[in-house]
Amino acid sequence: MFMKDIFLRVSELESNIGTMHSDLGDLKLKIKELLEENQRLRIENQQLRKILKRETDPGSNGELAEEPAALRKEKPPSVPGIGEGYDNLARLYHEGFHICNVYYGHLRMEGDCLFCLSFLSK
Repeated sequence: MFMKDIFLRVSELESNIGTMHSDLGDLKLKIKELLEENQRLRIENQQLRKILKRETDPGSNGELAEEPAALRKEKPPSVPGIGEGYDNLARLYHEGFHICNVYYGHLRMEGDCLFCLSFLSK
């Protein structure tokens, strides 16, 4: 009788762990979606600030006098002779998004992507 209780308890724990694993996976996907949306909204907010600044101060070149620290990033090096599209893709990559055909538009969560880097090196 005692062994049967232990087996039932282990079976119940296994079921609970499976449910928790599934819930954790769902939470991870939701966090990823929220991070992507947050980054998109930050970029949109920055662009809207530039437009507002340009509209309210016609003599300005559209750049903000002081950019929030969270939005300050290194600008990608501009390669002469390569088009504006390349510069836009390089900027997107340096802002933390994938530009490769595998994960295009998704937020890069773990450092550099070899697919994206190989695309930039072409």
